[in-house]
Amino acid sequence: MMLDTLGVGLLGTRTAVFNKALKYSQLFTSRERSSVWGQSDIILPPHYAAFVNGIAVHSMDFDDTWHPATHPSGAVLPALLALVETLPSQPSGLDLLLAFNVGIEVQGRLMRFSKEAYNIPERYQFWKYFQLWMKEGETNHGPLCPFRFHPPSVVGVMGSAAASAKLLRLSPEQCIHALAIAASSAGAPLANAATQTKPLHIGNAARRGLEAARLAQIGLKGNPAILDLDRGLGVYYKDYSPSAMADSAVRAYKWILEDQDVAFKRIPTHLGMHWVVDAALAAREKLQNAVGKFDLSQIRHVTLRVPPSKYVNCPLPATEHQARHSFQFNACTALLDNKVTVASFGDAQIGRSAMKELLGKVSLETPEDNLPSFDKMYCEVEIATHQGPSYTARCDTFYGHWRKPLTLKHLVEKFSVNASSVLCTEGVERVIDVIGNIERVADCSILGSYLRMTRNQERLDRMRIL
Repeated sequence: MMLDTLGVGLLGTRTAVFNKALKYSQLFTSRERSSVWGQSDIILPPHYAAFVNGIAVHSMDFDDTWHPATHPSGAVLPALLALVETLPSQPSGLDLLLAFNVGIEVQGRLMRFSKEAYNIPERYQFWKYFQLWMKEGETNHGPLCPFRFHPPSVVGVMGSAAASAKLLRLSPEQCIHALAIAASSAGAPLANAATQTKPLHIGNAARRGLEAARLAQIGLKGNPAILDLDRGLGVYYKDYSPSAMADSAVRAYKWILEDQDVAFKRIPTHLGMHWVVDAALAAREKLQNAVGKFDLSQIRHVTLRVPPSKYVNCPLPATEHQARHSFQFNACTALLDNKVTVASFGDAQIGRSAMKELLGKVSLETPEDNLPSFDKMYCEVEIATHQGPSYTARCDTFYGHWRKPLTLKHLVEKFSVNASSVLCTEGVERVIDVIGNIERVADCSILGSYLRMTRNQERLDRMRIL
């Protein structure tokens, strides 16, 4: 999880949203300074370093995803790496690893206190929910209108605060107040999904969780019962029902990560798109095998059978962020190009005539058995041809899902491809080595220097030598 987060974060430092956030953050200075990933000569106050690095992680929607649905790592790792560079006694790699796990665990526990959290957001349109509520009463329908907030903005800031508090070695009382303070910075409306603002949800979670821990460290206090109250964290989930955690000091304690892996993405797009991409690629292969070639003119109509989720139903995306949240665009990209990559979301690819033509042939169906849950959903793609035959393929579990995780080899390959677009070869190799041996690293702040070993800096160093 650490390696994947660093890789997508490094790649994300070359995006427009990152550069806008970086330009803003450079307005601020402090005595404490932390590294900005992929920048050889830029340092920021630690909470702003956490902010921009968190934004980079989620700038392409390429970061890991958990179930119940959230992006767990991006809110935690940027805060921790910004913090380690400011501490008087440098934490070890094992200290970093434990704090990271605490931040992930807290998010997982909080989300499991709500059944609503298991669904993909916006299962139904609000108007449909309102009509049913007025007609028969909401208690007859269960969670028809699941959470309206982007999950990382709610639990991510809590995870960041918990992880930062652990690394700062705060007392139990201070940890409680760090979580209470963080809760007052939680929440971001889901309406900003598919915009440049969505990556800020991760950046803000990292930054504000770190700030909460630092404020608790100097004595600021909040409501110590924040996690137990309906008017506390319960404001975000209608069915929030917390229960006591097992004593973590007991040897029998099990971490959530022991029972469930996370999903690592092979393409930079919303997690739901991975099902439709794999199904589209398989349907395309069937058509090509049957007729000997694939040609857009062969296609009469394309049907996508997907779970009901309004915010990833985008028939005609106009921006890269809309395209990353569009069942239609991702299916059409897979059909046209026989692949989906980072380059697939550029303006030229979105605006090409073949894409517009194929998008016009796509319709969406939402079968009743296709539940809006990353654990239960499927995607089916049917290509109807002018010649008569149809070619259909279905994906129930894509490669990279927690039920079908990437191999370590493929995970390292993904990191290397992403990181090498920014770092020199030595930087890439050293980050892999440090993360691969994190339990034995004496001073984890060394990661900051490796994350600044850019290709541009390598060229400048060679020029100085010459």
